Amino acid sequence: MRKRNKNIVLENIKLVSAGSKGVAVGKTAEGKTVLVSGAVPGDIVNARVKKSKSNYFEAEMIEIVERSPFRVEPKCIHFGVCGGCKWQNLSYEKQLEFKQDEVFNHIKRIGGIEDFETLPILGSDEQYFYRNKMEFSFSNARWLTQYEISSEENFGNRDALGFHIPGMWSKILDLKECFLQEDPSNAMRLAIKKHAVENGLEFFDVKGQQGFLRTVMFRQNSKGEWMVLFQLFREEKENQQQLFDFMLGEFPQIKTLLFCINSKQNDSLYDQDVQTYFGDGFLMEEMEGLKFKIGPKSFFQTNYKQALNLYAKTLEFADLKGDEVVYDLYTGTGTIAQYVAKKAKQVIGIESVQESIDAAKEHAELNGLTNCTFYCGDMKEIFNDEFIAQHPKADVLITDPPRDGMHQKVVEQILKIAPEKIVYVSCNSATQARDLALMKDHYKLVKILPVDMFPQTHHVENIALLIKI
Repeated sequence: MRKRNKNIVLENIKLVSAGSKGVAVGKTAEGKTVLVSGAVPGDIVNARVKKSKSNYFEAEMIEIVERSPFRVEPKCIHFGVCGGCKWQNLSYEKQLEFKQDEVFNHIKRIGGIEDFETLPILGSDEQYFYRNKMEFSFSNARWLTQYEISSEENFGNRDALGFHIPGMWSKILDLKECFLQEDPSNAMRLAIKKHAVENGLEFFDVKGQQGFLRTVMFRQNSKGEWMVLFQLFREEKENQQQLFDFMLGEFPQIKTLLFCINSKQNDSLYDQDVQTYFGDGFLMEEMEGLKFKIGPKSFFQTNYKQALNLYAKTLEFADLKGDEVVYDLYTGTGTIAQYVAKKAKQVIGIESVQESIDAAKEHAELNGLTNCTFYCGDMKEIFNDEFIAQHPKADVLITDPPRDGMHQKVVEQILKIAPEKIVYVSCNSATQARDLALMKDHYKLVKILPVDMFPQTHHVENIALLIKI
């Protein structure tokens, strides 16, 4: 370890594993843990310390001394600046291995559970172009690289359409390419920017909270039909009509085009009045015979093919015989509930977002499912003794909470109603492990199955099966 420019630099750190949020983990000669961003396991690096804690360092790689055998060349020219695909430089086989290890270690270390089966992680057939929804932001202050800044050139037009720089919300990376959503996503984004610049349309000023073009969202279904949604900071009827008509003329794949006027301080869509300029205002999606109406605010798994696998494995873990009452907590728009309904006597779904519940009810009617009922409310409040008394006892409970996991009150209520079987689907195995620890005196963790929904990132889903002791 040496000091350079008053900064601590750690030398020749061998990185042996992957940690949370995609960092690589190693140790100093003295045995102190080092979490290094920008590197991959197997690298030997020099790294500059960003934070020094009592039992570990947080550091950023400044030099590769020896390259990891697991390194691969990133596909995207924006890798290292864009925060979207932090593992593009790590082989996919190793990505899967480290994701599986992370889930396993969380269950053992945080959950305090030793005896369970770990099924091999379910990898994605598509490692790129797997997302069906992307959102891009406009900015009049394009992110400049350090090289551009030091050159002192006048770059003229600074308009950008792309992603926020991690940790710098007011800075936008102008995307030339992106490998997350299939064509014509890139072509549409580039065409929008070209049209906007050539016609003098004003890009949003995040700091000054002014401008015209704010964000654009592309959404597609499995049939190759596309939705485009513009968020505009203010209304400019002639300019927006020209832009919308241009896009519809250039891209016949667009089946519906929508917009909203959002003049508030954030880009959140859920409280906005979305207007339909062209088409029906929604896309239809099918999933093994089930139909779902996907609107601009709808939640739907962004990796369609892996979502099919996730739901199939959830149903397999539930092992329904046809006479069970199933509770589906955090049901969203009811996709899992309706997927398992064909094998259940009754399914009861609960969700906090009213628009999602409205969609779930509409989907159930659309699919002719009479054995599904849905309720809206804050989970820890609605899922109470009175609710349980008014409904049949759950034989099987499926839960798919947000990243924060389940509130302790919800866990306590699950233990009180004591279903024979619980299938816990999670996008955050750390909070899942915390919840499993609260249930381990009453339920045996039988098996887990990690599912990779997001290749090139450190994120991983996990399905856990619990049986009442």
